[in-house]
Amino acid sequence: MPTRSAPPPGARGRGDACPGALRLHSAEDGSLARVRVPGGQLTAPQANALGLAAAELGDGNLEFTSRGNVQIRGLAANSGTELGARLHAADLLPSLAHDRVRNIVASPLSGLDGRGHLDVSAWAREVDALLCSSRDLVELSGRFLIGLDDGRGDIASLRADVTVIACPDGNARLRLADIDTAVSVPAAEASHLAVDAAAAFLEVRAELGSDAWRVAELPESAQLIVEKLGSKGKAAASAGDPVRPNPTPPQLGLVHGPEGRSFLSVQSRLGRVTAAQWGAITELAAGAAGSLRITPWRGIVVPHIRPSEAVAALSALDSAGFLTTAASPWAGATACTGRPGCARSLTDVRGDATAALSAAPPGVAGLPVHWSGCERRCGHPTGHHVDVVAAESTYRVGGFGGDNTQIPLDDIADAVASARRTP
Repeated sequence: MPTRSAPPPGARGRGDACPGALRLHSAEDGSLARVRVPGGQLTAPQANALGLAAAELGDGNLEFTSRGNVQIRGLAANSGTELGARLHAADLLPSLAHDRVRNIVASPLSGLDGRGHLDVSAWAREVDALLCSSRDLVELSGRFLIGLDDGRGDIASLRADVTVIACPDGNARLRLADIDTAVSVPAAEASHLAVDAAAAFLEVRAELGSDAWRVAELPESAQLIVEKLGSKGKAAASAGDPVRPNPTPPQLGLVHGPEGRSFLSVQSRLGRVTAAQWGAITELAAGAAGSLRITPWRGIVVPHIRPSEAVAALSALDSAGFLTTAASPWAGATACTGRPGCARSLTDVRGDATAALSAAPPGVAGLPVHWSGCERRCGHPTGHHVDVVAAESTYRVGGFGGDNTQIPLDDIADAVASARRTP
C-alpha cells in the first residue's frame, strides 16, 4: 500500500472565507459586511457614512470587532454593490482588491495621553497605503493582522501576526505572533518593516508549500521571516529589551492628556451600538477634532474635546447608553452574535448576557468576560478572561481553555460575577 504523504505545515485545506465589505457573509439575519478601519481611525464624515449605511441598508446597528473593525448586519443579499459604492465614496474602500487584508490595529490612545514613545497613528495610515499599493499582498488572509504599538504594550498583547513597537531609543522593533525578535529599524522606517515582514511571511509560506493564514500556524516561521528580512538588508539587530505586553484597554471616561488636552473614552455594550448612539458620538466627534478612534476592545475614543465641554459631553454619552466608567459589570464584557443571527448558536446568548449583566452587583467588574453561543467562541479576547459558553440547557463558566463548571441559567449572573473577581 502506498504511503500517504504528510500535509504541508500549517495546512488549512480550504480558502479563507473571512467576510469583507464586498464579500458578504450570509447569516440567519441577512447578509453581513465587515468594513476594515485601519488603526481604528475614522473621520467624522466616514463615521456618518457608516451610520447611514447601517440605517438605510442594514438593521440599523453597528458592531465592533476585536480588531477595531465595523460590521453591518441585516443587509439584503443584493446590497453589496450599493454598499461598496457608498464606502468607496467615503474613502473607506480605497482598493477593491485589498479590502479584506487591511487589518491594522494601533495603540488607540497614542499621541493623546502622553504615554508611549511616539504617536503611531501616522504609521497606521502609512501601512494601509503600502498594503494597498502592493499587488503581492492581496494574497494575505483576511485574518492576517498587523499591529502598531507605541511602546505601552497594549497592541503587543493582541498577538498580531506582525507587530511593530516603538522603542525609547527612536527605533521600532519587530514582534511576530507572540515571539519577540531582535530586529529593529529607525522609527521612520517602521511602516515599511511591517509590510516587509508581511511579504516575507507570504514568501516563507510559498517555500514551505503551505496555505496557512497566520504566522503562528507555520512552525519556525518567525525565525524564517527574520532570516529573510536580514538577507535582504531590510532590518538590523537591536540591543534593546523587548516590550512587555500589557493587555489593558483604554481608561474609560474623561481623560486628561498633556498640554491641557482632553479626550473621551467610552465602550459599547457587548460591542454593538444603535443608529441613535452612533449618531450621538459622530456628532460629538464632528464638533471636536473631526475624528474618532475605534479600539480593539470595542470602545470609542473621541480626541481633543474642549475642557469646557467635556463633562457635559461625557454625561450625554452616558445617557445614550455608552459605558463611561470601569465601575460597571458591562465594562470588559463581550459576546458573539448568538441567535437569531447565527445558526450555530445554541441560544440567544446576547439576551442571556444582557440579563446577567443587568442583574450583576455594582462595583468594578474585574476580569474581562466573553459570552459564546457555541464552542467556536467567535470574537473572544486574547489573554486571561472568563469564558462563558452555552451548552444544551446550561452555560459552562471558566477561564479560556481551562476547566469549565456547568451553571444553570438562573444562577449564571452570580457565577459570572464571582468568576470575574477571581484573580
